[in-house]
Amino acid sequence: MTNLIDKLLDSEEPSIRYKVRVNVLGEARESKVIGDLREEIRRSPRVRALLGDRDESGRIKPAQHPYKKWSGAHWVFASLADIGYPPGDPDLIPIRDQALDCWLDPVYYDERVCESAPPWSRAHFVPVINGRARRCASQQSNALFSTMTLGLSDERCDKLAELLMRWQWPDGGWNCDRRPEAATSSFHESLIPLRALSAYAKATDNADARAAVGRASELFLKRRLFRRLSDGTVMDLRFTQLHYPCYWHYDALFALKAMAESGFIADPRCADALDLLESQRLSDGGWPAHARYYNARSPEQSNADRVSWGEASKNKMNEWVTADALYVLKASGRL
Repeated sequence: MTNLIDKLLDSEEPSIRYKVRVNVLGEARESKVIGDLREEIRRSPRVRALLGDRDESGRIKPAQHPYKKWSGAHWVFASLADIGYPPGDPDLIPIRDQALDCWLDPVYYDERVCESAPPWSRAHFVPVINGRARRCASQQSNALFSTMTLGLSDERCDKLAELLMRWQWPDGGWNCDRRPEAATSSFHESLIPLRALSAYAKATDNADARAAVGRASELFLKRRLFRRLSDGTVMDLRFTQLHYPCYWHYDALFALKAMAESGFIADPRCADALDLLESQRLSDGGWPAHARYYNARSPEQSNADRVSWGEASKNKMNEWVTADALYVLKASGRL
């Protein structure tokens, strides 16, 4: 393990070195050494590429499409929050505002009770069917998590949190499924809200947010993060694969990361996912990215990110996946 950590500490990516030093070795974020490292992240080729295509107002292009997968402002902002970009940078305010203006549009305050699913193209409101708001809550949640993590919060974060708590389903999660019979939350739509409300609760000491996080955690924990309640079988094979970034997708490592951040990693029901993660370790000590959700071939094609996040191969270490795997194993006491 020491050799692996030394290898990551020699990475050309300052964000990898940051993740290992803070999340694995436990160095204080407030220290001058880590502060200097975060400044190196700010100046890194990766960040320059993520922030390279901006208009005269500082907004990510295309300014009118912040959710463009995976290169819009929404996703750039989320990436910066996850890689250790230094907090409180006013240069990011135009990008923050792109995300917040999008997800706090008045349409999200227009909730209408419906008996059946209205067409997506005509439903410019939040449908409430059988008492459940049908919303892609990962959208508001990514904006909330990113804003809190990057130290750029304002009163609009309260509004995002209020929306998320109002939309939470009885089983603790969230879902955009508009079929009237849909009564179980989506893992894809529920993990990022848990992560976001946890960050919000820590920053604000909001009791309602803490309670919402507790209810959300149960959605995952009682299913051991990737198993069906009915018979214990794997819910979806993609949940057992490793990816970075996950964007809005779910996998067991992303779930373990959220559990570590929100204080649930010691729950015994995380054991199956931790065992799975340990079983996926390569002979060189690292972990692979089994697949990727972004197009790495052409920035002109759909689902193209602005940067590459390393090789996707079952047999080769991916530094981003490995850094996160070490984090959750450290947080769980298994490292």
